[in-house]
Amino acid sequence: MRPTRAAAACALFATLSIPFLPALAAPAPVGASGVLTGTPAQFLEGCRADMAQAKAGMAALKLLKAAPAGVLEAYDKAQWHLSAANARASLGHETHPDKAMREAAETCDQETQELGTEFSLDRGIYDALAAIDAKALDAAGRYYVERTLLGFRLAGVDRDEATRNRVKQIEGDLVKLSQEFARNIRESVLRMEVDPADLEGLPEDYVKAHKPNAAGKVVLTTDSPDYVPFMSYARRGAVREAYWKLYRTRAYPKNIAVLEQILAKRHEKATLLGFRNWADYITADKMIESGTKAGEFIEKISTAADARSRRDYADLLARKQKDEPAAAALNPWDTGYLTDRIKSEKFGVDAREVRPYFQYENVKNAVLATTGKLFGIRYQRVANAKVWAPEVEAYDVFDGSRLLGRIYLDMHPRANKYKHYAQFTLVPGKADVALPEGVLVCNFPQPKDGDPGLMQHNDVVTFFHEFGHLVHHVLAGQQRWSGAGVEWDFVEAPSQMLEEWARDPKTLQSFAIHYQTKQPIPLALAQKLKDAEEFGNGLFVRQQMSLAAISLGLHNRDPKGLDTTLFTAQQQEKYTPFKYVPGTHFQTAFGHLDGYSAIYYTYMWSLVIAKDMYSAFTAQGDIMKPDAAMKYRKYVLEATGTKPAANLVSDFLGRPYGFQAYEDWLNGKR
Repeated sequence: MRPTRAAAACALFATLSIPFLPALAAPAPVGASGVLTGTPAQFLEGCRADMAQAKAGMAALKLLKAAPAGVLEAYDKAQWHLSAANARASLGHETHPDKAMREAAETCDQETQELGTEFSLDRGIYDALAAIDAKALDAAGRYYVERTLLGFRLAGVDRDEATRNRVKQIEGDLVKLSQEFARNIRESVLRMEVDPADLEGLPEDYVKAHKPNAAGKVVLTTDSPDYVPFMSYARRGAVREAYWKLYRTRAYPKNIAVLEQILAKRHEKATLLGFRNWADYITADKMIESGTKAGEFIEKISTAADARSRRDYADLLARKQKDEPAAAALNPWDTGYLTDRIKSEKFGVDAREVRPYFQYENVKNAVLATTGKLFGIRYQRVANAKVWAPEVEAYDVFDGSRLLGRIYLDMHPRANKYKHYAQFTLVPGKADVALPEGVLVCNFPQPKDGDPGLMQHNDVVTFFHEFGHLVHHVLAGQQRWSGAGVEWDFVEAPSQMLEEWARDPKTLQSFAIHYQTKQPIPLALAQKLKDAEEFGNGLFVRQQMSLAAISLGLHNRDPKGLDTTLFTAQQQEKYTPFKYVPGTHFQTAFGHLDGYSAIYYTYMWSLVIAKDMYSAFTAQGDIMKPDAAMKYRKYVLEATGTKPAANLVSDFLGRPYGFQAYEDWLNGKR
């Protein structure tokens, strides 16, 4: 940790004799999860205490006539209090098992976002920051001021009072609609009954974990541990079809109307603030700069993947015709199963045989060991940590003897929990104020009752991906300016790059231990697994571009009268070879339409950067050597928020990032 400045900062404010400015406290110890183990009333009390600190800090800021760093520090500290309260709220309402606590967290989420909107439209705060002589700040401080002032302008602080008031109303409505959209997805766990014979092709551990009920039926849910393996291995196409269709009716019909209202509110806000549409508005502070450029990027990537996608489709269709000679086309519920068959027959990789090497506990330990070795950190389990659910684990993160922060692993499905995979902030890090705390929220199989908790290899890749966000959060959270952040369309790059270690044969052999024989995965098999992973890249990219096009296209026009189901169907048919299936409504459970809104392109944009950054690791031969990793830690992870993302990457690579590494991956040349 950097040398403490708490005492010096307190002395500064005391000298200025501002009695109502909250004093800077000593750095808070890790363990903020305790706020999620109290009562709903206590949770709201803590939330509102942070909000009061933020309000007092912002009020004082307007009167503060100090050195530029003092003004910026006062703003950042007040903003930190608000961000900390909102982070707890976001985590709480998506993960807490208790309904009353989830409702309290939703209330806190609404109140903190409303206060954030109030701050962003407060001309007094803006004027105080705009008056800062940025030349007197260091480079990181200047960048923070620049980004912050841009954020204020995008919020509408420089608009007339009527516009600001309407924007405030819209933001309040959007917070509630966003919560409703997410809640409907979270609570929509659908079930399907099948005959035991319908599990033909599924791995032994899956079959054992899905025993028939009293009526002789096997109950499947739309949670990932049930759905994903079934779609990969189940031999009966008609059952896969029924399951696929069921999965695409989650949160329907509730989220049709909710999504329409969200789109309308977003469009109104964007046009009020002088933008053509929400896509242009939300990209104005991103690397890509505009909705138009986002559309151009989607087309560029789609074109680059077209030939490879056609080959992938032809290979899958040819494989289907071995079983069904008269088949003239693929169905979307065929792809997972046929891909698995091709990987087995062409590459010698039967995923059912590979699966026993990926027991959850081994994978978890491997993620900790791999990232620890790469980045010079270590993890220490906190046995008595206060957590919101009994299966949640806590680990303190150290660099030598220096505590960097704390991470939490909430890794298995349960009722009313977030249904996807993501990293949540619990505490934003700020030097001398609070160490960062982050949470991994996933839905992997849970070892219990004789079930070893075996994972798909794709699950392993996902684990590494999401943990990349967690490492980024901890290492970037040691800075003075906690609110600087980085362009959103870069945030997936570090996590996508870390996926490579889940594919590397030597790394796999170090942790992929067969849960029965206790033998490591043979190196030759690990290499085949990596080779097999390359199959289907073109079709995968085109499918991702269909999601990006849906995300962007719902937001780059006036949504009045827009049929979101029809539009989703059109984009699916434009970018993928699959016809729309009547009765399905993918968009109602497309959770990224909530958080990411128009910018799902971010995943592929970041992947281009990630593939280029990874080239620095492969260039040194052994990707586990610390040389590139420690340089990457210094220039990218720890420096996040101090300069534009493109500069972070060029500092690490010694040149601007390029497209070649991504293109080589796409075309199987690496």
